[in-house]
Parts: sequence; structure tokens; C-alpha cells
Amino acid sequence: MTAAATSTVRTLTLADSDARRLVCDLCRGFYEKGWATGTGGGISIRSGERVYMAPSGVQKERLRPDDIFVVDLHGNILDRPDSDLHISACRPLFLAAYRIRNAGAVLHSHSLNSVMATVLFRDAFQITGIEMQKGITGHSVGEILEVPIIENTEFEGDLANALSDAIIGAPRTQAVLVRGHGVYVWGRDWAHAKAQAECYDYLFEAAVRLKQAGLDPSTTCGRGL
Repeated sequence: MTAAATSTVRTLTLADSDARRLVCDLCRGFYEKGWATGTGGGISIRSGERVYMAPSGVQKERLRPDDIFVVDLHGNILDRPDSDLHISACRPLFLAAYRIRNAGAVLHSHSLNSVMATVLFRDAFQITGIEMQKGITGHSVGEILEVPIIENTEFEGDLANALSDAIIGAPRTQAVLVRGHGVYVWGRDWAHAKAQAECYDYLFEAAVRLKQAGLDPSTTCGRGL
């Protein structure tokens, strides 16, 4: 039985105008964090059976509500901007998390911390003994927290199958890393997804710094030096 089949999460229902503004506000915040610079990164928010997502290849800090695409849970476009903007290349990956985890929001970050984490770990990111682990749903500080890493592809949409397999294969994770690329993070609603992403980014940075100090993040903090 898949994670989606056992989920009891109720997705948040937002007014159309509120959902559009929220995507813009969050993209602006992610730009300021360095997660969505140079037209990369983005977020999608589910409201009932509709998914609101930022377009592809745009300056995320300058998005307007009428730039937002609306799709159904199968990826069919329900509403699109009047301009020549293109729908996000992340669409099939966002939809995978909605389908498998019954998520309420999914974001994609190009954070340097997430990219460096994929360079320093092979098959999965691992860390233990860091208080921020408790911010990740279902995890505690005394265990080894893992995030699967999948290999990057030339075209974003080609990652969908590998991402789906990683989500199914790691039922406790709220994120999947893409080597040399970034991370996908989801949550039960936009606030939960944002909080998960912030906690993960902190943990990625902590692990990178530990590695730079010659320490193993999967053992060092849990037992002390």
C-alpha cells in the first residue's frame, strides 16, 4: 500500500486569488533565501483538486498573480496566463508528490546547501544529533535522518520516474535531493512544506560544514568528539 493510500491529510482549500498571491509571495521569499535565483526553483500549492504553480524560466521575485498556471491533479492546464509564459518544467515532479503523498504543497529549491549535500554524499544524505531534525515530520534528534539522492538529467521532466521511486522507497522522507541540482520538498500544506524546507536546508548546511571540518555527519554529532 502506498503512502498516498494511507494518508488522511485534508488539503487546504484557498480562494483562487489567495492561492495565486501566495505562490508569488512564497517565490519572492525563496528568491531572497537564495533558493530560487536565476529563474530556477519554484513552488506549487494544492487547493482541492486544483494546483497553482509558477511558470518556467522567469524571475521568481517579480511574479504576479496573473502569471500563475492552474492545473488539475493529472497535469491538465485549467487556466493559463494571457502572456507567452510556459508552464513549469517541474510539473510532473510536483504532481508525483501530490499523487504519492497526498501533499498540499511541493517546492523545488536550488539552494547551494542542497547542491553541496548531493556532492558530499553518495546514495543518501545522512545526519544525526542535530536538534533541527525534530523539525522534520516523524524524526527525532537521536536517529540518523536520511534523504534519498537521485541522479540529475538534462531535462527536468525526465526526473519524474526516479523521483517517484525515491518517494515510494523512503516513506519517512519529506524530500528528495537531485545531484548537482537541488531538492524537492513537500508538506501537508504550504506552511508545512515551507517549514520542512527550512529545516532541511539548515541540516544540509550543518552537514556540509561538518564534512569541511573532516567529520562524519552521520555519526559525529550523535556521539560527540
